[in-house]
Amino acid sequence: MTTPPITELTTRARDVFRLVVDAYLETGQPVGSRTLSKLATLNLSPASIRNVMQDLEEIGLLASPHTSAGRLPTEQGLRLFVDGMMQVAEPSAEDRAQIEASLSEGGPIESALAQATAALSGLSACAGLVLVPKHERVLKHLAFVPMSQGQALVVLVAGDGTVENRVIDVPAGLHPSALVEAGNYISATLSGLTLTEAMARVRREIEAERIAIDRAAQDLVNRGLAVWSSDGADRPVLIVRGQAKLLDDSAVGDLDRVRQLLDELETKQDIVQLLDSAREGSATRIFIGSENKLFSLSGSSVIAAPYRGADGRVVGVVGVIGPTRLNYARIVPMVDFTAQSLSRLIR
Repeated sequence: MTTPPITELTTRARDVFRLVVDAYLETGQPVGSRTLSKLATLNLSPASIRNVMQDLEEIGLLASPHTSAGRLPTEQGLRLFVDGMMQVAEPSAEDRAQIEASLSEGGPIESALAQATAALSGLSACAGLVLVPKHERVLKHLAFVPMSQGQALVVLVAGDGTVENRVIDVPAGLHPSALVEAGNYISATLSGLTLTEAMARVRREIEAERIAIDRAAQDLVNRGLAVWSSDGADRPVLIVRGQAKLLDDSAVGDLDRVRQLLDELETKQDIVQLLDSAREGSATRIFIGSENKLFSLSGSSVIAAPYRGADGRVVGVVGVIGPTRLNYARIVPMVDFTAQSLSRLIR
């Protein structure tokens, strides 16, 4: 069903629809006509309100979960509300101060990103998400450790102290001295370079026949560098904070949905792809429920905004994930402010 534009709704229908959405976002419960009739802003009888709500249900903006249980907005209704009716304001001074304080604690940029995500999670009562800027690690030390026949373990120590291991295939019968030679060459000659810089130097030295190791060790050097360069520069890191926020009192009656959402958060590569799509925009993006296949089962919403590096280009995305019953008007500017603050920090 195609959602009608907001301009096609009558004034009465817009008023009723807005009040239903506002009440639902506040309570998470279906809203009845008698409840709305008691509001001073709506001078309509319960019968008139029921007629309007029935009309809104027929065009796909409201739904009734049970007979006589009141109505709640559909995902299409929430989209119409967010795009055409929602009024946002600047984050409060208190919210801004808390976000900025989380970024002033110093330390590595990843730590600041994690702190900002935790602060955003606490303020929004959602799980906070941040896609860490794509960057290449700097080589400090690399070693090859023989394993079973035809395989070796490559141990990389990066400049930031992180250690990672990969298993690579090596020619059967390769002498252990070639493993030692390749590791010594990388650690002595290429330390302090990024993976891309290290591979470029190795290629230049091989072409100029200046590389001082035999062909077997040369092949190991290329394999050892390639196993990280194939994904090290392109694989963004996802930080998730505040999953426990999804298990608040309002989730008690909807535990199946929350469990499904927590399962989806474990599938981090899918979340990365969703957030990566937000890199293409210049403003905050809102994904509501089954608009994204990833959250079609849990019915969750994601609010995400890109942040930029020193050159002004988008380097990552920050946002929150929670039930579709989010306080969009408050959280959207909060996410946007966090993205702007991260951009200033990185610059």
